[in-house]
Amino acid sequence: MVELGVNIDHVATLRQARRTYEPDPVWAAVEAEIGGADSITVHLREDRRHISDRDVELLKKTVHCKLNLEMSVASPILDIALAVLPDQATIVPEKREEVTTEGGIDLLHNGDRISAIVQKLNAAGITTSAFIDPDERQVAAAQQQGFDAVELHTGEYANAADGEARAEQYHRLEKAGQWARERGLGLHAGHGLNYHNVGPVARITGMRELNIGHAIVSRAVFSGLREAVREMKRVMDKAALAGDVRWAEFEDDDKSRRKSGR
Repeated sequence: MVELGVNIDHVATLRQARRTYEPDPVWAAVEAEIGGADSITVHLREDRRHISDRDVELLKKTVHCKLNLEMSVASPILDIALAVLPDQATIVPEKREEVTTEGGIDLLHNGDRISAIVQKLNAAGITTSAFIDPDERQVAAAQQQGFDAVELHTGEYANAADGEARAEQYHRLEKAGQWARERGLGLHAGHGLNYHNVGPVARITGMRELNIGHAIVSRAVFSGLREAVREMKRVMDKAALAGDVRWAEFEDDDKSRRKSGR
């Protein structure tokens, strides 16, 4: 089965709206694990807009599944990663003006610096992943720079205006997945995935991990975090067990679920 990484940044964003102590993302991680999360993902940004140093330190002590730290290549963040020792570090781009991470990191720039960071993380026993766009040059660079895995940015797929555009973006993801497999890289994906569009991505050959946050936290407002995580796992598992399903069948199933409100 494909593993589900639950991104709890959005819980911390709600806490920051009032600059108070609740809701606590550390407690959210507990609820997500009970619901079946295979990993907990957090992004420690340079401006600390949601997840804090305290959160990362406590999560390392309390999370029983895999802890995945999304991080930029900034030296202070690297120092924290090497001190805390998450199970996995995912290198992502970071812009102060963005609401959330938009697009993958460009590994073709500052390649030597990124390689040095990957070497330090790997030497510390931390699995490394690069959050990249589904582009062959980026996949090749990830292999050359020593990453263990790539996480494909699924934003263009998730935000596609219609079925034809979505199919085009989906096939880009499929192709990038093939390039990653050919180079011996672990295959992950994330960004904008929800209960309606996750199925096809979970079915991509070799997919190991999907990182999903906003959709799960949004569902949790109404159903609770445990059940929201369980439901996402059910959707992913159903897709993974579906066998060789044509894209058109996914589209038909998506339309029927939207009409029924599921």
